[in-house]
Amino acid sequence: MPKMKQVSLSDIKTFVVLAEAGSFTNAAEKLACSRANVSKQLSQLESDLGVSLLVRTTRTQHLTPQGEAFFERCKMSLDGIAHAIERVQESSDVLAGNIKINCVGGHIGEDIVAKLVSDFMAQHPNISVELDFSSRRVDLISGEFDFVFRMGELVDSSLIARRLNDINVGVYASPNYIAKYGKPSDPKALSHHRCITGSLRNWAFVNSDTKAKLDIAIHGNLTCKNGRIMVSSALAGNGIIRVPELYCHDEIEHGLLVPLFDEWQVESTPFYLVYAQDKHQPMRLRAFKEFVMENYANYLR
Repeated sequence: MPKMKQVSLSDIKTFVVLAEAGSFTNAAEKLACSRANVSKQLSQLESDLGVSLLVRTTRTQHLTPQGEAFFERCKMSLDGIAHAIERVQESSDVLAGNIKINCVGGHIGEDIVAKLVSDFMAQHPNISVELDFSSRRVDLISGEFDFVFRMGELVDSSLIARRLNDINVGVYASPNYIAKYGKPSDPKALSHHRCITGSLRNWAFVNSDTKAKLDIAIHGNLTCKNGRIMVSSALAGNGIIRVPELYCHDEIEHGLLVPLFDEWQVESTPFYLVYAQDKHQPMRLRAFKEFVMENYANYLR
């Protein structure tokens, strides 16, 4: 049997980065080297293997069938090595490293998730956390974040969503507002009232008896995506709000805000911890996930 020629692991890594980056220029930037060096390593790898891995033209590049098969196996192997290194570096007793988290802001982010994260870090002082409260849709697959706390149904089947709870949403106004402007008889009457809106300009309702549905277009006298501001403005008598009950539980309990409808309800919204599928998830991420699932309910009140 002929002796197999030695192939450079460095050349393989460069090939994988090149295939992922889509161009020699992008690959060179990621590898912090020149395009010429990337090209040289690819040529050496193809020579050692005796096959063409990449077809290059003046405008495009694409993997050959052999290149596609080689890339898939090498990528899987390199990922396995990276996970193995990460696991070896993590002691079974001491968790270390960084966790990147995106979450909705307001009461949920600041009063629930932030406290949960702080308590987790107190247990594991070698863990650092990047906690982002931007409301944009983030891409977990790209690795920008490890976890996302997200409201609403999940549509991306490539992600894993662990349901934390269902968030009850209601429509409220202050007694002062009702005394001055009256109480709307049903959701349709909201078009004649002062409303305080966040990101939603259409408020959906379901009749608890008939199961009929209404979708009402709302024109807000105040528009603000911050739940605390919305509640504060409603308390001042400036309008009607539609917010999660947990945003103003104490105000409702003390009669400072009044639920407006009995027969018409807002459907509850599921709240999830979302993360990418990864059977080799680092220990620090597994530990945080388990901490959230075991303790989240304790932070609701």
